Amino acid sequence: MLKIRLQRIGKKHQAHYKIVVLEHARKPQGQYLEQLGTYDPRTKAFKVDREKVEQWMSKGSQISPTVNNLMVNFKVWDRPKMESWRPKKKEQQEATT
Repeated sequence: MLKIRLQRIGKKHQAHYKIVVLEHARKPQGQYLEQLGTYDPRTKAFKVDREKVEQWMSKGSQISPTVNNLMVNFKVWDRPKMESWRPKKKEQQEATT
């Protein structure tokens, strides 16, 4: 299965990300099929080719929750946000007691 996800590049403490399409079993730092955009969290710069993302999704690739939420936050498309993480069950039980 193909995934559209973030690939971290840049120096230590200077993160910069590529938005890429790759096989879900590969390491995120490995080779990718196509680069669809970039994201710089320090300057809040987000560039993505929406047509290419939709083209890859029509071919059956899945989008990661983080990339989907970035596209929603930067108003690239009007889809609902996805849950990208869940709190651990232990923390929930301790909070209720």
